Amino acid sequence: MPGHRPAPEGDTGDPAWPADALAPGSRVTVVRDPDWDGPWQVEFTGTIDAMGAPEPNEHAHALSGELLYWVAFDAPQYDCDGAGPYRKARIWGRYLRAGAGTD
Repeated sequence: MPGHRPAPEGDTGDPAWPADALAPGSRVTVVRDPDWDGPWQVEFTGTIDAMGAPEPNEHAHALSGELLYWVAFDAPQYDCDGAGPYRKARIWGRYLRAGAGTD
């Protein structure tokens, strides 16, 4: 997108937003897990959404310090079970690669 610059990582000035988290507006690629067929059918791009601040992932299989992010997808996506299409979802931090360009 002409003139588009990714939002910087880190402090957004919002006290609820973790200082070490990806900032709202950051471009990301949602990646597949190398150890299983999911959580999404394909890799795709999106944007960290300001709908809610990233929160600690308290799932039993979460990595230490892992965050959950709201991500708005560039195009609707289906999860590994075929459910969808989804336009936005909460994504575990391990499935996000920062700095995605536009497709």
